[in-house]
Amino acid sequence: MTPQELRAFCLSFNAAVEDFPFSPEISVFKVLGKMFALSWTDNLPLKVNLKCDPEDAIRQRADHPELIIPGYHMNKRHWNTVTVDGELPDQLVRELIEDSYDLVVAGLPRAERLRLDRP
Repeated sequence: MTPQELRAFCLSFNAAVEDFPFSPEISVFKVLGKMFALSWTDNLPLKVNLKCDPEDAIRQRADHPELIIPGYHMNKRHWNTVTVDGELPDQLVRELIEDSYDLVVAGLPRAERLRLDRP
């Protein structure tokens, strides 16, 4: 997955936007103001921080040591840093991004979740 493909996939979700609150090199993807992905798009290898269920985070780290690690500069219980260098299947990376988005949406107030469901 290239940085452009990662960006396009993150922006494909309902109400997803890209922001640069930290620096021009760090893309932050949000849904209704809440971050679900953060990526250093200019770095090689490409890395992305993703929100995760704490139990899933531990399992993912064990299943893919060195490719999925505790979230860099994030709450390490709820965030993983995923290395997107081709060793992890792109489909798995997409699933992890989607899970992150879904977790953030699930934490939104009910009225905001309902707004997302409207066509």
